[in-house]
Amino acid sequence: MRISTAQFYESSAANYQKNFANVVKSSEEASSLVRVNTAADDPVGASRLLQLGQQASMLDQYKANTNTIKATLGQAESVMTSITNVLQRAKELAIGANNAGYTDADRQANASELGQIEEQLLSLMNSQDENGKYIFAGSKGDTVPFTRNSDGTYSYNGDQVTLNLPIGDSMSMATNSTGWDVFQQAINTSRTQVTGSMNDGLVTLSNGQVSSNVTYNNKFRGGEPYLIEFVSGTQLRITDGLGNDVTNEATQGGVINASQNQNISFRGVDLTLNFNDPAAPLTGRTFTLEGKPDTFNVSRGPGNPSPVQVTGTRITDQAAYNASFPNGSAVLKFTSATTFDLYAAPITADSQPVSSGTMVDNTATASGVEFTLNDTVADPLQNGDQFNIAVNTHETQNILDTVSQLKTALNTPTNGDAVATQKQQAAMTAGMGNLTSGLDQVSSSISSVGGRGAALDTQVESNEALVLANTQTQSTIRDSDPAEVMTRLTLQQNMLQASQLAFSKIASLGLFNRL
Repeated sequence: MRISTAQFYESSAANYQKNFANVVKSSEEASSLVRVNTAADDPVGASRLLQLGQQASMLDQYKANTNTIKATLGQAESVMTSITNVLQRAKELAIGANNAGYTDADRQANASELGQIEEQLLSLMNSQDENGKYIFAGSKGDTVPFTRNSDGTYSYNGDQVTLNLPIGDSMSMATNSTGWDVFQQAINTSRTQVTGSMNDGLVTLSNGQVSSNVTYNNKFRGGEPYLIEFVSGTQLRITDGLGNDVTNEATQGGVINASQNQNISFRGVDLTLNFNDPAAPLTGRTFTLEGKPDTFNVSRGPGNPSPVQVTGTRITDQAAYNASFPNGSAVLKFTSATTFDLYAAPITADSQPVSSGTMVDNTATASGVEFTLNDTVADPLQNGDQFNIAVNTHETQNILDTVSQLKTALNTPTNGDAVATQKQQAAMTAGMGNLTSGLDQVSSSISSVGGRGAALDTQVESNEALVLANTQTQSTIRDSDPAEVMTRLTLQQNMLQASQLAFSKIASLGLFNRL
């Protein structure tokens, strides 16, 4: 076939450009050792590199999250360890104050140190991180978690939300420990009370201390209130709320010795029976034993239009209270100067009142609870007034309240009075029991932090292995083999030179060169 001169030149130029482009590309690859620069270089490899790049970015984020969690867990553990040491010192002071040789002045000196410990605990429990966030406030990092109420008790103002960060493809970890879990959930061992029919101090029965939480919840709570009466000078009788005789569940079946003080255990509760006068008449002397009723801590809303406050609360209808009063916390909201609604806290756009009513004199009764307010003509209630209600079931107790109660017990002089001494000893026993419970709760939280730290270390090792595998896989797909690249480059350079030489030889075969 005939090939025109123009065709020959065009074909030769195209081949030369192709070979030159291959040489240039291979030269660039040889200098950078990167095989895949664009999707056109290797569509499948480029897609895989994109996926690996996204994984690498996630692994970088996981690394940043693990560093954050390590820092927050370390700070929380340090603070909780300090709190443990402070509580241990409080326990030592309480044990020392039980020394029979201590005077009122000695106990008051210990109470003074307990007061300092109380302030130190409050400061530690309100610790902040490097960003000024409260570390035990849950998700409400800008809210002071623990505050002292007007009656000397303490309230938790944070929430129970743990802040989780992902540290692996299918694993998240809490960055914080809430004050609710660490300090509010210590089992309260002093949640029973005793009422006597005769308050002459000749025969007393302590309020009791819960020694077995399981037995207390499973047996004691279902039978209260209990009536304790003397059958004789050597025998007690205990009947439950339905009138059933349950004396056989008490220590020694209710057998007593009126000539000495003694301990009685009944359905998970330990009580102390004191005979301050062995000749005291026992006929008609009874005691009522039951769990402490729920109490309420009420605070006015910060944006209330009126200065009215709640001055007193009491349960007036136990059945209505059990049936509808919100668990944990509630909000009493006034819709006018005399009408109100009770809501479970917090109030949301979908909240519905659990109870509604109208003021009677200065009281508002909602779901079996009566609230007394200092509502006056000069300063009346107004539409929009809200009152936040925290319910204390006495099942658990804040460790700050425990230290405060111990301080109060030590500050109370006995002046050698037997009954006052017995009350103080009972309060000290209850306080030391609650201190032990509080120490156990904080120690459990420290263990939880340690467990999370161990799991975090394991996950970090796993992530580092994934980072290494990711890097190696990306390198295998993207990077070039130097030997293969140099061999290919040499071949392409020879092909380019050969095409140049062939062009020059064939071009010299023209007709004019033969004339």
